[in-house]
Amino acid sequence: MKLGILVNEGPYTHQASDTAYQFAKAALAKGHEIYRVFFYHDGVNNGTRLTVPPQDDRNIVKRWSELAAEHKLDLVLCIAAAQRRGLMDKNEAKRHGKDTDNLAAGFRISGLGQLIETGIQSDRLVVFGD
Repeated sequence: MKLGILVNEGPYTHQASDTAYQFAKAALAKGHEIYRVFFYHDGVNNGTRLTVPPQDDRNIVKRWSELAAEHKLDLVLCIAAAQRRGLMDKNEAKRHGKDTDNLAAGFRISGLGQLIETGIQSDRLVVFGD
């Protein structure tokens, strides 16, 4: 089965990101395909490389990056939600006159069209968070 995943909550404010990650990992282990993971609303905060959790806590951003690298997952942040929360790739940072970018490895920024495409191309779109 081809799955799309939508994450609407931040990494440390709600269990949605943890649950989405565990779901994705389990689905891949069972042989399912993940078409795309789309991060929307506060979920875009899963994509910042500036997150530094305590050493005894889980590093959710790193988990997503590693899973993406291992399985060639497409991790997409909504551009409007990301910019509102200060997340930018190199191109957006330059375009807005910012001195740096802050996307974690494996993440990219795109528009809501990517979410629509995910719903069309996937057998199921599984939503985590409000």
